[in-house]
Amino acid sequence: MTVDRPSAPLGTSLLPVLALVGLLAGFIGHLETSGHVPLVLATAFAAALATTRLGMTWSELSDGMVDGIRSGLPAMLVLMVVGMLVGVWIAAGVVPVMIHYGLLLLSPAWFLVAACVICSVVALATGSSWSTAATVGLALVGVGAALDVHPGMAAGAIISGAYFGDKMSPLSDTTNLAPAAAGSELFEHIRHMLYTTVPAMVVSLVAFAVLGWVGGGSGVTDGSAVEAIRSGIEAGFTLSPLLLLPPGVVLLLVVRRVPALPALLAGTLVAAGLGMALQGASVGDMATAAYSGFESSSGVESVDKLLSRGGMNGMMETIGLILCALAFAGVMESSGMLHSLAGAVLSRARTPGALVAATALSAVGLNVLASDQYIAIIVPGRMYRTAYLELRLHPKNLSRALEDSGTMTSALVPWNTCGAYMASVLGVPTLTYLPFAFMNLLTPALTVLYGFTRLTITPLSEEEAAMRLAAGR
Repeated sequence: MTVDRPSAPLGTSLLPVLALVGLLAGFIGHLETSGHVPLVLATAFAAALATTRLGMTWSELSDGMVDGIRSGLPAMLVLMVVGMLVGVWIAAGVVPVMIHYGLLLLSPAWFLVAACVICSVVALATGSSWSTAATVGLALVGVGAALDVHPGMAAGAIISGAYFGDKMSPLSDTTNLAPAAAGSELFEHIRHMLYTTVPAMVVSLVAFAVLGWVGGGSGVTDGSAVEAIRSGIEAGFTLSPLLLLPPGVVLLLVVRRVPALPALLAGTLVAAGLGMALQGASVGDMATAAYSGFESSSGVESVDKLLSRGGMNGMMETIGLILCALAFAGVMESSGMLHSLAGAVLSRARTPGALVAATALSAVGLNVLASDQYIAIIVPGRMYRTAYLELRLHPKNLSRALEDSGTMTSALVPWNTCGAYMASVLGVPTLTYLPFAFMNLLTPALTVLYGFTRLTITPLSEEEAAMRLAAGR
């Protein structure tokens, strides 16, 4: 998607946004249905405005929607492979063995803290919140369910840890993208993020510790529920340490910078081979699990509920939601309405605090409207670079604000590629885990607070600002 479009009138640009918000509130809040239809209706409304008020042709709008959808195709392909991976990993015994070992090691009181820390370490090493969620996150959400931990709390801890590691890892694509968009350097960007990320993580861990002790799980004293799950898993699967090989393969490939799609597919194929060798499954069994998911019939209700999921087909609803959201974003972007909204925010940012707040607001808004974290980083980065230099603010202030807001809030929007992915992989609706994704909620708030208080905001000398402006940086 391109961003160099003529701006549409602000009043016209606001109408599709208001329509989308109203439709989502009505369909999801009152009718308790999905967001697909509201997004389609909002897209149709935006297209009607673009043709009647902005003079655009249907061909131009169609091209804009195709461009918008094209930007999300890599994420949709990954979602399809993740669906295959989940189904095959359960059928092969990979997820069951991880749950089995997790139940031996984790207790309800410390589960949330442990889940957050484990995911932080894995994501820091791999640079990928998506791979972290699809491997250790997938197992941890199962362990949390077995320990009777609230699913929103469990998913919130997993996502908080995954996004902490993703955000701070030099291997992460968004961690490299933000300084590139803002004109700062990678490692100065990472060091500057410590001021917002570390306090947010400390507060998050304290909050998870408190939740774990007062309400994270039932703390089953006789262990009967946990024992029933362990017995059901042991009866239904041949458990072996070899089954830890597929997640190990995925994490190793991601560390070695292999793209997510082939890395996840490799983990799926390795698991399928182990499933046939250890569980006695056939090629047809593995193919069925990859497409339709796994259906557990252990006779233990909690085990069957825990392990009946996955499959490529199970991801189609999520992929459809992303398609609808990206079509809306394509109309808004190609018509210039998205550019108009961002420009209106920038025109009111005349102080450092207001500029940082405008950056955060734009990134969050683009996560909602464009449904993609990369757009939420690139568009404000390109639009606000000069404004930061004119106010003599170092570009690393911009790159930190972009990632604190663009990266971290992407998982909190149900129709964003990240929010849809996390909800599908973990099996927990976005709005259920949102209140407990403390890391993702705190960092944008801290970056805005620092902007207005000037705390950790790095200035530029007049000479350096002039040099950077002259050089186009």
